[in-house]
Amino acid sequence: MVLQTLPQYLCIGDVDMRCLLSNAQEALIQTPFKHLCKLYNAKIRLSLTKYGVSIALFRTMDLHILDHRLRVTSICKNGLVNFTHPLIKLIFLRKRTRCKFFSLTETPENFTVVLDEEGFKELQPSEHLQVESSVWLPLNVISNGNASNSSQAVGVTKIAKSVIAPLAQQHVSVFMLSTYQTDFILVREKDLAVVIHTLEEEFNIYREVGGEYSAVLSQDVRNGFQKNGKEAPQPTVHPVLIPPNQFCVMSLDPDTLPAIATTLIDALFYSSSPKEGALPSQDLDCIKFFSFSLIDGYVSLVMDTEAQRQFPADLLFTSSSGELWRMVRIGGQPLGFDECGIVAQISQPLADSDISAYYISTFSFDHALVPEEDIVSVTEMLQQHRKEPAC
Repeated sequence: MVLQTLPQYLCIGDVDMRCLLSNAQEALIQTPFKHLCKLYNAKIRLSLTKYGVSIALFRTMDLHILDHRLRVTSICKNGLVNFTHPLIKLIFLRKRTRCKFFSLTETPENFTVVLDEEGFKELQPSEHLQVESSVWLPLNVISNGNASNSSQAVGVTKIAKSVIAPLAQQHVSVFMLSTYQTDFILVREKDLAVVIHTLEEEFNIYREVGGEYSAVLSQDVRNGFQKNGKEAPQPTVHPVLIPPNQFCVMSLDPDTLPAIATTLIDALFYSSSPKEGALPSQDLDCIKFFSFSLIDGYVSLVMDTEAQRQFPADLLFTSSSGELWRMVRIGGQPLGFDECGIVAQISQPLADSDISAYYISTFSFDHALVPEEDIVSVTEMLQQHRKEPAC
C-alpha cells in the first residue's frame, strides 16, 4: 500500500482550498477512503486544483493533552533554605503528597520548579518564590503507540516541524521539558483552542481525564476561537553560550530513590558549598546545571559528568551507547514567557540536519542538549544562522 511507504504525506498543491467545498461535497468525496484512514491511522486532505479535487492521504501521530494543570515557579538561590522541607517531601515522600508532575532544575541563576496544582500547594508564598501567572498544560506526542523515543533522532528534533514551528507561527509560546523518557510541550491553558486548531490536521488529538483518553473534536473548542491572521513576527535571535561541560541524561527506578537520598540532597541543595578535600574546578567556564524530574512515576536526571561521579553507577541507567551531551544555552538576558519562536529557532535547524536534541526551558533561560559528536557542526550552524539577514 502507498500509505506504508509514506509515513507523513503532505498536502498536494500550493493552496488548501477545502473551504470552497460544501460539507456535503467533502463528506461524499471522503467516504470511500474512510476505511483506509481507520486501517492506517491516516487522515484525508482535500484541495482544489485546475484539474479537479486533489486527495492526499497522510499518516498521523497522536497528540495527548495530559491531565495535569501546571505552575512554573522560580526559587532564588539565597531563599532555597525556606523550601528544602517541601522539596524533599515532593522528591522522596511520594505517598505524603498527591503531586504527580514535579521537575526541579538548578541553573546558575535560580531553581526552576514545575509542578502540578497538588505539588504547588506545598510551596508557601515567599519573597524568594516567583510564580509565572499562567496555568500550563503538558502535551505529549505519541508515535506508533509509543512516546517519541526511537533510536533515530530523539527529543525536540522529532517534533520541531510538526509541533514547535506551527505553534510559533500562531504566536503560541511554549515551555519545553525533555526527560529521559519523552518530551513535554507545555502550553498556556488559555491557548489550548489555538493549539488544537493549529495541530488538528497533523495529529489525532486526545485529552486525558481521570486516566482515560477521549478524542478532542475541533468543534469542541471552536467557541470564541479566532484564527490568527497576522504574520508571525520575526523572533529575536538570542545569543547562545556553549559551556565545556559534558552532560548525561539518565533515569533510575523510583524505588531506589532512598538509596541515593543523601547524594541527591547534596547535589541539589549543597552543590555550591565547597566540599572537604575537593580541588578547585579546573575549568571556570563550566556552568551549574542539574535537573531532576519525577513525572507519573518516572524519574529523569540530567547532570554533568562531574556530578555523575558522585552517584553509584549501578543504580543509574542511560542509553546503551552511554552517549554524552553538550549544552547550548539560549539567552543573554532572561527570556521571559511571552516571546514566541525561541524553541523553534534552535530546534528547526537541528531537525533539518537530523541532530538529536533534548530541550529544557527554565524560568530565565533555555537549554538544548546535543550529542557531543555533533557540537562542532551545531556551533557552526548556529553561527551561520545568526549571520543570515532576517527575512
